[in-house]
Amino acid sequence: MTAQESGTTAAGTETLRERLLASLVTARDRTTLLTSCVEDPDLTAQHSPLMSPLVWDLAHIGNQEELWLLRNVGGREAMRPDIDVLYDAFEHPRSERPSLPLLPPEEARKYAAEVRGRALDLLEGADFEGGTRLTEAGFAFGMIAQHEQQHDETMLITHQLRTGPAALTAPAHEAAPPYAGPAEVLVPGGPFTMGTSTEPWALDNERPAHVREVAPYWIDTVPVTNAAYQAFIADGGYDTERWWTPEGWAHVRRNSLKAPLYWRREGGQWLRRRFGVNEVVPPEEPVLHVCWYEADAYARWAGRRLPTEAEWEKAARHDPVTGRSTRYPWGDADPGPEHANLGQRHLSPAPVGSYPAGESPLGVRQLIGDVWEWTSSDLEPYPGFAAFPYREYSEVFFGPEYKVMRGGSFAVDAVACRGTFRNWDYPIRRQIFAGFRTARSESA
Repeated sequence: MTAQESGTTAAGTETLRERLLASLVTARDRTTLLTSCVEDPDLTAQHSPLMSPLVWDLAHIGNQEELWLLRNVGGREAMRPDIDVLYDAFEHPRSERPSLPLLPPEEARKYAAEVRGRALDLLEGADFEGGTRLTEAGFAFGMIAQHEQQHDETMLITHQLRTGPAALTAPAHEAAPPYAGPAEVLVPGGPFTMGTSTEPWALDNERPAHVREVAPYWIDTVPVTNAAYQAFIADGGYDTERWWTPEGWAHVRRNSLKAPLYWRREGGQWLRRRFGVNEVVPPEEPVLHVCWYEADAYARWAGRRLPTEAEWEKAARHDPVTGRSTRYPWGDADPGPEHANLGQRHLSPAPVGSYPAGESPLGVRQLIGDVWEWTSSDLEPYPGFAAFPYREYSEVFFGPEYKVMRGGSFAVDAVACRGTFRNWDYPIRRQIFAGFRTARSESA
């Protein structure tokens, strides 16, 4: 190796180390905000049986960081082996976690902080080339940054579910003229590369890259808006069985669903509760807090359908000029504030048509950020899938019980969001920051 090559390698290693440090610090800053903006009783309370107490998330973040960075990468002895079972997400469902002997808030903070201090010491001397698959390109550190940001989104969901005065604030979106572009975009048929084999911090369910053949189809240029969804409600959407799958119709009847979660009708207008504030539902924002059944029913009512996961990804990544699949709709550059509404900078989706710098080569907008987008697809492994670093991240969820969401929401940080990133949940879930866009086959 020449001196120049050695210098380049060293510079690249330090750049990677700085990126990992920034990702870990950004995640911890957000965690700290989400767990310091309320008093301890709000941290230990369970605001919904669907969610953990905030203090569980805090200590779980520290426990996973200790497990993967200090023990697996660093070979260190366990700091608190007695609490491992308390913070194993597969040992205890969320509804049971308040009854566990959890670390109290101050102890949880100290534990997470001590783990972080040791993890940063480990990062300072980590070898990203000559180590194991966990350390290659800093994967384990990137995985932990993503894990913490995923829990930051989970904690934000808990904040939305909690009652009481507002505890979080964020600037409003800049005023913009109503979107006046085309309603839909034609995506050409043919093969494209789905998934990735090169993204260094991609998780196992995103791998490997493989070729998918997709027939030509039309897809909404922007997500479905609150105003459009209100038209579905006004037309009796929740009272008309033919728009719903049998399972969806049973779910609607059983739970008396009439509108998205947090909406209520008052004085001839729709209102919503958002992080402790009651406000008029903004007509130009993407609809939020709808389950898969609701998204599917709307699409049927509109004479359309939900896109498949492959269709969504082709619209987001395929460049018809080069034939390449890019990392993001706008190209390969990491997301900037001009590209997408990410990172909890705002506490709501942006009006549709926002972020023109983030549109795909085909002209589809807001594929990244704002709202997770339901697709019609079940969560399944890609051809050649291999679980790494543990089966419970993805493999145990494969099957028809879970529907795939793509794109990320305003609550997601850029480190946990890319054109290949896959999210999933039960089709009944509404507390998540999910909306959708629709599609139709070219011949439809």
